[in-house]
Amino acid sequence: MKKIALFAFGLILVFSCSKEDPNEIIDPTSDFSQSQELLSKKVINDYIESQLRQHGDVNWMEAPDDILYSAVMHGDKVLSVGFGNEGESFSIEKSSRLIDAKKNILNIVRSSEDISKSDGIVYDYDVLNAIDVQISDIETIRALKSANQIRYLDPLGYESFLLNDDEIQPKSFGCDRGGITINSQDYRVISPNSWLPWSFDIHKVPQAWNYSTGAGITIGLIDTGISSNQNLLGSGFNDGFSTGRTVQRFGTFDGSDSDQCGHGTSMASAMASPRNDDGMPVGVAYNANLVAYRGTGDVLLESSRERRGVSNALRQLGDRSDVRIISMSIGYLWSIGSIKDAVRYAHNRGKLIIAAGGTSTGFTNWYPVIFPASMSETVAVTGIKDNGYNRCSNCHSGRQIDFTIVMQRASNNDRTVPVVGFNTNDRNVVGGSSVATATTAGIAALVWARNPNLSRDQVLDKLRRAGEFYPNRNRRYGYGNIDALKAVQ
Repeated sequence: MKKIALFAFGLILVFSCSKEDPNEIIDPTSDFSQSQELLSKKVINDYIESQLRQHGDVNWMEAPDDILYSAVMHGDKVLSVGFGNEGESFSIEKSSRLIDAKKNILNIVRSSEDISKSDGIVYDYDVLNAIDVQISDIETIRALKSANQIRYLDPLGYESFLLNDDEIQPKSFGCDRGGITINSQDYRVISPNSWLPWSFDIHKVPQAWNYSTGAGITIGLIDTGISSNQNLLGSGFNDGFSTGRTVQRFGTFDGSDSDQCGHGTSMASAMASPRNDDGMPVGVAYNANLVAYRGTGDVLLESSRERRGVSNALRQLGDRSDVRIISMSIGYLWSIGSIKDAVRYAHNRGKLIIAAGGTSTGFTNWYPVIFPASMSETVAVTGIKDNGYNRCSNCHSGRQIDFTIVMQRASNNDRTVPVVGFNTNDRNVVGGSSVATATTAGIAALVWARNPNLSRDQVLDKLRRAGEFYPNRNRRYGYGNIDALKAVQ
C-alpha cells in the first residue's frame, strides 16, 4: 500500500517505548517529586496519553512542574510562552499591559537562568502575543506558572511521543515521492486530455465547472511545499484549459520552498493541478491561484522548527489580502499555542481555514479530531469510502468534523485519489483526511469564484447547505459529503 495513502496525515504507529522495566506501573496523574532530576520519556508519555484520553488535549500549564520541565529538556530546551489575557492571541500594537507582561517573562527568565548578557529570547512572534525562551532550570517553570498574564507554556520541541526512546530523528510521516500506475477504473479522460479522478464525479465537480473553475481566487497551502521537479505545478501551471493564474512558493520551515517529502505536492495537485493536455490528473479548482508554503518537513508537527514554521506561514497568509482560503493537511495530537494563536490571527482576517481531521493507524479507535482541525476557527474534514458513511481505513471522525469527502475504494484501500506525482510525468495516489481537506479547499474556491463578494461565513454557509445531511449535523461526519454543483448554484 502506498504510504502516502496510509499515512496521509501521519499520526502513526504506537506510543513511545521505554527501556525501563516494562512491568513498572506508573500513575501519570500522581504527584511527581519536584526535584531537578529529569523524568523519563516514558513517564512524560504516560502523562500525555492520560490527558489525551481524558480531555482530548494536553494543557501544559496544568501539568506537574517536573513533567513540563522534563518535556522541555528532552526537547530542545525551548519553552513557548503565550502572554496576555485568555484568548488574547495577537495584537498589532501592544498595550502597556502586554508590554509589561512580556517584560515580566524576560525578567523571570533572566533571574532564574542567571542570564547576564542575553535576554533569553529564542524567537519573538511579534504580532502574536508569544515568545520562545530557552531554559535550563525548573525554577523558571515554577516562576512562570505563578506569574500573571501567562496564557500557555508549551514544551515546543518535545517530539518523543511517537518515537522510541532510542530514536533521535523523527520519521518522515506522510511522505511519498514515488510514482505508480493508476488503476484504469479510477479516472476518466476529459478534454483537452486530462485525467479526472473518480472521486470528483461523486461530488459533482465536473458539473460545477459549468459555473466556476476557481478563477480569481487564491488558495494558501501550508504543507511540505511543492516539488520543483513537477512542471505542472511550476512553469506549466497554466497548461491546457488553465490560464491566467499564478503559483507562488515560500518557505518558513528551513529556508527552502521546495518539497522534499511529496505530501505538499499531492495536496497542491488535488486542489489546483491544471486541466492539462498531458494525460495527467486535474485538480478541483484548476483555474485558481496557489500560494504554497513549505512550513514543515512532513505532516506531523513534532519539532519546534515545524511548529514555528507553520505559525509563521499562517501569519503571513493572514496578511495577504488576495488569499481567501488556507488548506492545512497537517497537525498534531495536542494543541500548540503559537499555532493556535496564528490560526486565530488568520481567521480574524476573514480566511477560510480548512484542516484535516486526522489519519492514523494508532489512534483511530479512541482519538477523535486532531489539532488544529479541533479548533472552532477551522473547518474540519475527513475522508470516507465509496460504500456509504464508512470512514477511510485510517481516518478520524468525531463531533468536530464539518464535512466528508469520498476518497477511498471500499474494495481496495490502495485505490484512493489520483494526483500528479513528485516528478514531471509521474502520477501517484493520495488518501486520508489529507486529500479530503485539499478537495474541500478546491470546492470552496469554486464557490467563492462564483460569488466573489461573499464573506467567509457566507461561503461556509453555502458549503453547509450543499452537505448531504443539511440542515442536520451528524455526530461523526458533520454535514457529510459536499455536492459541489449545489454549492456553486
